Amino acid sequence: MRLLKEIYDYRDMIISLVRRDLKGRYKGSVLGFLWTFINPLLQLLVYTFVFSVVMRSGIKDYYLFLFVALVPWIFFGTCITGGATCIWAQQDMVKKIYFPREVLPISFVTSQFVNMLLSFIIIFVVLVVSGKGIDILLLPYLIPVMILEYMLALGVAFVFSSITVYLRDMEYILGILSMALQFLTPVMYSVEMVPERIRPIFNLNPMAPIINAYRDVLYYQKNPEMQTMFQGAVLSVILLMVGFLVFGRLKRRFAENL
Repeated sequence: MRLLKEIYDYRDMIISLVRRDLKGRYKGSVLGFLWTFINPLLQLLVYTFVFSVVMRSGIKDYYLFLFVALVPWIFFGTCITGGATCIWAQQDMVKKIYFPREVLPISFVTSQFVNMLLSFIIIFVVLVVSGKGIDILLLPYLIPVMILEYMLALGVAFVFSSITVYLRDMEYILGILSMALQFLTPVMYSVEMVPERIRPIFNLNPMAPIINAYRDVLYYQKNPEMQTMFQGAVLSVILLMVGFLVFGRLKRRFAENL
């Protein structure tokens, strides 16, 4: 509890780091902040072409089916790969200044979360323009789903950022792991397409219930299933607690290994 209070006392530092990351992300680029929207749109075009034209999925309005899951996945995938180096990237600060080291993963994940929220503007616009529309009564369900994904991403960032300080190869391993995990998560296909005999193992993927919940609200326009929400909550809380404990154990020798 003392550590949590200390992290809260450094909230201004977290806000400052988030603001700096958001302002500096596309500094010097011609399109600047527009890349926040262009990046998911370009990925959407590629995946839609592959799975609607080349390898036809047979899913109605596939581009919508994909888009409502792709944006949350981009947030989570970035927290895996980019979050792993958030301590290493600020090594001078870690060596010279005292502050709770948890501030760095928290600020990184929070800046990516804000970026995802902005990308949701495009999702809503696409849903309205396509004629699919938005069920306003279902939108409040997005709040707990987003919170659970934030907790999950933060737990993952805690684990991998602390391990990468000691094992630099982790940065490259996670690039492969992130790509594999994307194909093992129902982003480009529905969970019903997974063979039923392996579905229980498949559902152990912590992002699977999160993606299913997003898709229920935005694509199928129905209440997310309680079992899905419960499973997502349990996995998110467990991974956040594990990440917090692992980070707390490994942070003691960060300065010596940077």
